[in-house]
Amino acid sequence: MPSYFDLEALEGFTCGQASDPVGKTGVTVLRFDAGAVAAVDVRGAAPGTRETDLLKPENLIDKVHAIVLSGGSVWGLDAMSGVAQVLEASGVGFDTGIVKVPIVTGAVLFDLGVGSASARPDVLMGRKAAQAATGRRIETGAVGAGCGATLGKIYGREYASASGLGVHCIALADGFCVAAIVAVNPYGEVFSRDGRLVGASTAPTSLREAKNYSASGDFPGSNTTIGAVITNATLTKSEALKVAQMAHDGLSRAIRPAHTLYDGDTLFAAGTGTHGFLNLNRLGMLAADAVEIAIHNGVVNSQ
Repeated sequence: MPSYFDLEALEGFTCGQASDPVGKTGVTVLRFDAGAVAAVDVRGAAPGTRETDLLKPENLIDKVHAIVLSGGSVWGLDAMSGVAQVLEASGVGFDTGIVKVPIVTGAVLFDLGVGSASARPDVLMGRKAAQAATGRRIETGAVGAGCGATLGKIYGREYASASGLGVHCIALADGFCVAAIVAVNPYGEVFSRDGRLVGASTAPTSLREAKNYSASGDFPGSNTTIGAVITNATLTKSEALKVAQMAHDGLSRAIRPAHTLYDGDTLFAAGTGTHGFLNLNRLGMLAADAVEIAIHNGVVNSQ
């Protein structure tokens, strides 16, 4: 049975997904039709991204209109053009005085080792996901960008386990919300806060005890955990960057090891600005907690 997470309390964005359950790949689109101040922090050494330079605090554009999480490795970047087409048709974008240019950023993960390696998110799939972004009730597990996600490839890809897309939201009594949407596809395994394995490699005990990381030289870059933190707080680009940086603490608590040469770990942070200012340290800590629990959610709901 599908599992859903309701983010209706977090106004200012919508989410849509498209999946290929046979080819095992998909797209998750976060739409911000009114724009959201955003930043990104890339910690893994094998990232695949679009339009991340414009998110730097010193650069002109201060709002994005979509954050796209996609499977398909480099080919998944094509889906983001489909998202841009849908936004343009809806009159959404940065007004240049000539045409409105949709600001679409995002990241991809490698899922070509499951399902079909020839199944990739394309422009059509990106359009479908963007058109489906009409609400904030988000399906989790093996869906969207998490459709072909796996974990625990550290002992060898043949010992990988199923993973998926996870969501978690922390809602405060004063109306502030901090949510994380994460596609969990790591080289490492996933652990709870008390050290229990939530998502483990199927490697035999002999390999685990010897810590024989046999995949260390086997096809680097075939992993990557990507996601976004969204809050209704008001942020500057510099503040959004700090939130994205602190959010990686949650990723590294849940995934061991994280940020390796074989991951492209990338987290975005976006503020819709509908609920005023929140202490930045508090916001960053909440973001880390939301990412950590979203990772657990994505693994549990894919099993």
